[in-house]
Amino acid sequence: MSSLPLLTMMMVVPLLGAIIVAALPGDSARLAKPIALGASLVTLVLALMAWARFDTGATEQFQLAEVHPWIPQFGVSYAVGVDGIALSLIVMAAILTPICLLAAWNDVSDEGYSREKRYFALMLVLEAFMVGVFAATDVFLFYVFFEAMLIPVYFLIGLFGGPRRQYAAVKFLLFSLAGGLIMLVSVIAVYFAGPGGSDGFLIENLTGNLDASPEALRWMFVGFFIAFAVKAPMWPVHTWLPDAATEARPATAVLLVGVLDKVGTYGMIRFCLQLFPEASQWATPVVITLAVISVIYGALLAIGQTDMMRLIAFTSISHFGFIVLGIFALTSVGGAGSTLYMVNHGFSTAGLFLIAGFLVARRGSKRIPDYGGWQRVTPVLAGTFLVVGLSSLALPGLSSFVSEFLVLQGTFMRYPWAAVIAAVGIVLAALYILLMYQRVMTGPKPTFAEGEAPPDLSWREKVVVAPIIASFLFLGFFPKPVLDLVNPAVDRTLQIVGVSDPAPANASGSEK
Repeated sequence: MSSLPLLTMMMVVPLLGAIIVAALPGDSARLAKPIALGASLVTLVLALMAWARFDTGATEQFQLAEVHPWIPQFGVSYAVGVDGIALSLIVMAAILTPICLLAAWNDVSDEGYSREKRYFALMLVLEAFMVGVFAATDVFLFYVFFEAMLIPVYFLIGLFGGPRRQYAAVKFLLFSLAGGLIMLVSVIAVYFAGPGGSDGFLIENLTGNLDASPEALRWMFVGFFIAFAVKAPMWPVHTWLPDAATEARPATAVLLVGVLDKVGTYGMIRFCLQLFPEASQWATPVVITLAVISVIYGALLAIGQTDMMRLIAFTSISHFGFIVLGIFALTSVGGAGSTLYMVNHGFSTAGLFLIAGFLVARRGSKRIPDYGGWQRVTPVLAGTFLVVGLSSLALPGLSSFVSEFLVLQGTFMRYPWAAVIAAVGIVLAALYILLMYQRVMTGPKPTFAEGEAPPDLSWREKVVVAPIIASFLFLGFFPKPVLDLVNPAVDRTLQIVGVSDPAPANASGSEK
């Protein structure tokens, strides 16, 4: 138990900030943005404190734990705690939220203080739920946060998005609700298969203690996996993402794709693998196949896009294929690479969406053909766009390269055919990123009416992109802090599943 309830405080602070922002009277509504930014920065400080208190050598599965009875008649507890995987994702969310708030500073400023208040309040509510879903160690509490996240995202897209915002918001909601309802059936089944009691939904009590037939456990696995595949998203249940990411504001798209979608891949590790180890091994060939399809399919569709936001959304489908591939390779290298990939993808996707948002704010169009030659007008913007793009295509020396290499290495140890096919996605990534940069930034200098030339990055926008680019360089050259954090959790997960890394083979194919 932690003497200071850091995880609860990380949920309470943004919720209080959201209430204060929403309740501001008309003459004080201009304070909504600084109050929201301040609340997110306090949450970031709490997240860093949690990282500092985390002991990577501890034997218990969850640290900073809090357990309180909630609905004891149904075995439900308010139980939160983190292992290295959950903590790394919480810290990533806590870093990205103030970046997104600062990036969105003027997104709705011309629409009145009332809409500003609602927009920034919803962003803070979303942050609180993101912390909750990664920190929950009670299966039912996880489900509550899993579904509660839909509410702020639905309104952020439906109220503040683009021309087709209502369609995108409803499609996002229907896909997510369908997956969540399927998972609810498995959640109930897990309770009845578990030991029961007043804390019968605690993950630690359920792991290894589910009393059901192999067929029943496989059906429970499928229920969880479908919900997480929708959230991730994976092919073929991915179609909501391009619409949602395209119609959402750039800052909303960052939190949606960079953080919320990680709930799907995180859930596969936390619930699919740990609660259903035999079923996970049974389903692995199918999941690996779906992951490889996602890698290639997302990359191919990204190449053909003319909408920048839609292109970035399809790149994420490809990247999530890599993440799932590493998870179900069931190797320590692949698992560590997948978790590191989740963190790195959060920052690289944030850079892509936010830089694209800066371009759209200047040009008024998301269409790539409407640009060209912008590096001659906005050189700093072009330079940051190039660095962010190179990180997304996994250039050596930048953060995504390390995680992608680990995923492919870990996959090759057990499924060489899958690693070889997925490696094609790296070549395709270079195509869709470099072609987008070429079409947007290179070419003859565009002509603008006198006094209408777009400005280069402002000081606020430079402050937004600086920590993102710093993360590329830091984690590209020194990923050790994150790997040290997640490796014990990855090893523990593989022990629960009952697998170990394959023995290396020499050139003749025999084991050494």
